[in-house]
Amino acid sequence: MIIGVPKEAYPGESRVAWVPSVLPAMIKAGFEFVVEAGAGAAAGYPDEAFAAKGARLANREEVFQQAEIVTQVLCPGANDRTGGEDLKRIRRGQYWVGFFRPLGELATVQAVAATGATALALELMPRITRAQSMDVLSSMATVAGYKAVLLAANQSPRLLPMFTTAAGTVTPARILVIGAGVAGLQAIATAKRLGAAISAYDLRPAVKEQVQSLGARFVELPLETRNAEDARGYARQQDEAFYQKQRELLHQAVAESDVVITTAVVPGQKAPVLVTRAMVEAMAPGSVVVDLAAERGGNCELTQPGRIAESHGVHLIGLINLAGYVPYHASQLYARNLANYLGLLFKGGRREPDWNDQIAADTVLARGGDIAQPRVREFFKLPAAAAQA
Repeated sequence: MIIGVPKEAYPGESRVAWVPSVLPAMIKAGFEFVVEAGAGAAAGYPDEAFAAKGARLANREEVFQQAEIVTQVLCPGANDRTGGEDLKRIRRGQYWVGFFRPLGELATVQAVAATGATALALELMPRITRAQSMDVLSSMATVAGYKAVLLAANQSPRLLPMFTTAAGTVTPARILVIGAGVAGLQAIATAKRLGAAISAYDLRPAVKEQVQSLGARFVELPLETRNAEDARGYARQQDEAFYQKQRELLHQAVAESDVVITTAVVPGQKAPVLVTRAMVEAMAPGSVVVDLAAERGGNCELTQPGRIAESHGVHLIGLINLAGYVPYHASQLYARNLANYLGLLFKGGRREPDWNDQIAADTVLARGGDIAQPRVREFFKLPAAAAQA
């Protein structure tokens, strides 16, 4: 089967869906690659490197025409700027793989389904052991958590580690990470390597051991958290009374921190506000808030999505898509996830996935001209789809 690799069309997106080092194993397994010229240049992968590993170079129209499987990082929905332009290029019977933001805009999901292509949304990857090597959300969150700490260190007027010098001792910066998922845990690990004094809070008590194993202090709040996550392992939306109580209890911890990194995102929902204006006002001048939920509205009340702003002397980093700021390795991780995923779906030369396999069944967004994913149909309150062979 021919895998197509178009250049990412979202403005400023530097990642690419495949990297040259991953191609030989896929070609040996029976796949071919057609890559749009310049697709990997911004991530540090020149055309020559793809050609040397067996890929054919082409223009965008040729990639979509020749490919049986079109692979992107940001497909329509996830690319809400220019993604719609590829709707006219994709055709019935092709596979379309990437981020689609399936719980975003219904009209966009319907437009993808109307193409007749089989859309496979990587955000829907089940959190099961067998799918860990295919989990692109976790890979990108790892990169974002790392980058968040570096952005904070760069913006802060303080040194992060403790220094003992002839001029005296400099105490370590105090970093608070709110949300100990994949991004939060990587932020903790990175901050620890840089020598900061770290605390972390998560409404799931079960992550306490993971936080402490990375050398951070776990902040415990007297809140009822039995329904903190759903059966798929994702955070569950709480009511406003819960968040209000949470904000009251977090106020002091935020005020005492030099850096606060927030990571709380609920799939398909606006991000909960965890850091209020009052908390920011209570922080020392020069403090930093890095809001990894900026794309979903932000965990900080004062976040300006897509910007680095300042309020009451506190730097507010609301940059979106931090994984795209480290495109070389973000692309590498993404490509490895894709290789494992497509290797499973089309194992042994199979030209259609086994739709009874949980990984295939959970990630199929659209098929046969209709929205095929029950979870997405339920989210948008659509009637159940007719069974497909």
